[in-house]
Amino acid sequence: MTTSPPVRIVLADDERMVRSALRAILSAEPDLEVVGEASTGAEAVSVVRELRPDVVLMDVRMPEIDGIRATEQILATLEDPPRIVVVTTFENDSYVYDALRAGAAGFLLKRADADALVQAVRLVSHTDTLLFPAAVRALAAEHARAYAAPPPWVARLTGRESDVLRLMAQGLTNAEIARRMEVGPATVKSHVAAVLAKTGTRDRTQAVIAAYEAGFMNAR
Repeated sequence: MTTSPPVRIVLADDERMVRSALRAILSAEPDLEVVGEASTGAEAVSVVRELRPDVVLMDVRMPEIDGIRATEQILATLEDPPRIVVVTTFENDSYVYDALRAGAAGFLLKRADADALVQAVRLVSHTDTLLFPAAVRALAAEHARAYAAPPPWVARLTGRESDVLRLMAQGLTNAEIARRMEVGPATVKSHVAAVLAKTGTRDRTQAVIAAYEAGFMNAR
């Protein structure tokens, strides 16, 4: 039987105790491996470029450059970038919203228990679902900077693509969307790709953020 390699993780936080706690929790799992740490945003960019992890747990408030800028630099300079999960104290923090807009795959509260931490890392590394969709929706609704008029991509979405985007925002996976819409998984995958291309977004989280900012989620 072939065993999948462990998920490789980099921890970026300016507090050593936080990094130590995260490392202890994650390293106890046989399918997870912490391969590096960083105490500043600039160091996080350098470590990620060198080690090419699968997942980065990124604090948003760090010296030199913050987690938002670090996220932007990592995603802009690596051809196959890791999934970045923002680790934060307050879920309604505008820094978190800006990090999601910059391309972070989701966020996790520092007070989350060990099971939630492990589940989040596995989720973003292995599945196509949205990490904690209800929390992302609430954050998007609260912080969205609405356009004066809907951006052009809204009109370019087909009816099916609009349905898929709404179901993505609910946190459904491709398989779940396929069952809901009574179509094949390959069809859903094609629709998701079209949604990302038309909205100009990198992944599901960014697509949901864009949908809220455009007023798409409130449209009938």
